Amino acid sequence: MRNTSIWTSALVSAALMTILGPTGEASAATAATTLVVAPTGNDSAAGTLTQPLRTIQRAVDLAKPGDTIAVRGGTYALTDNITITTSGTASQPITLGAYQGERVVVDGEQLPASHTPVGGSIPRAERGAIHQEASYWRISDLEIVNGPYGLYCDGCNNNVFARLRTHDNYESGFQLQGASSNNQILNLDSHGNRDPRKNGESADGLAIKEGSGTGNVVRGARLWNNVDDGFDNWKFTSPILVENTVAYGNGFNRWGFPDFAGDGNGFKLGGGSPAPAVAHTLRNSAAFKNAAHGVTDNGNTGALALTRTSTYANAGTGFDVDTSGGRAVLTGNLSVADARAVALGSGTVSSGNSWNLGGTWNAASVLSTDPAPLTGARASDGSLPSAPSFLVPRNGAGVGARF
Repeated sequence: MRNTSIWTSALVSAALMTILGPTGEASAATAATTLVVAPTGNDSAAGTLTQPLRTIQRAVDLAKPGDTIAVRGGTYALTDNITITTSGTASQPITLGAYQGERVVVDGEQLPASHTPVGGSIPRAERGAIHQEASYWRISDLEIVNGPYGLYCDGCNNNVFARLRTHDNYESGFQLQGASSNNQILNLDSHGNRDPRKNGESADGLAIKEGSGTGNVVRGARLWNNVDDGFDNWKFTSPILVENTVAYGNGFNRWGFPDFAGDGNGFKLGGGSPAPAVAHTLRNSAAFKNAAHGVTDNGNTGALALTRTSTYANAGTGFDVDTSGGRAVLTGNLSVADARAVALGSGTVSSGNSWNLGGTWNAASVLSTDPAPLTGARASDGSLPSAPSFLVPRNGAGVGARF
């Protein structure tokens, strides 16, 4: 797997200069290796920097293993979703991203499935402004809005999704499901996603659910103000690693839905009837001001590993791991001013957490409860901004996350 910084603006520029040369035109030998897309382009054009294609879909259809799709800035209003079914290879992934840091917006407002009526269902092929059933892609630096899901990936393996922003979609901002392994979801911002057709029951910031596959990693995500949960693992049967991720403000009815059904957990680490027993890992993360729990096992009896994670001011329990027979292990976690700090099951192991240390853990117990540094602009490489005081204990205790 390549380094997580695979698609920085500098690399895009360098790659295009290497492939296209200083004039921006490709040689005959390399004409198929880079495809440029621009709002002013033409799908009958050569796909070069000076003769770009018009649609991302046309570039996707032309792309072969090893190719690069560089998308110029602008809004791409879809009338059909972008469908990716051709896979790259381990040695030749296909790359799709913004050209030299330009702002690229993929807008699904005109897609019929974005406006599925209450009680209706979205046909599988229409799920996602970007619908992917392919492997070995590197997709980055796109803003995906108003879609029937933002990015929907089913049966996807060995992909890297970096620095995406998925917001205001009509279902989950990003959903990975099916037989999907070894995907990296890095520095995702996913917020304001909602599902009018279900009155808020299922639109999460990030959902990895209804599937299986090892090696999936979430790192550096921010998941906020979504109608249901920040992160949802419902019925995913293989372990997932989530780290350096924050989930906040989820589960509130900001859209005035009738019969509101949003759950409002920061991190939902299981679910189903019965919920599969899966040993997900959550570490150095934070959940705050969610409508329900900060972290919940949601019926998962597996050996969850919850380490150095902080919860603050959640309306429910900070760490809700009270499923009968559950085998969760909680180490070095912090709960501050939640309605209840923790709910433990009979098989849960809890050590070195704030509630084990005793004392009062309220807003005065930490250096800062102001999330502004953490929720502000990301670093130039897309990583989370520094927030060295946020929910850090004044007494120096080694509990909770550090950002």
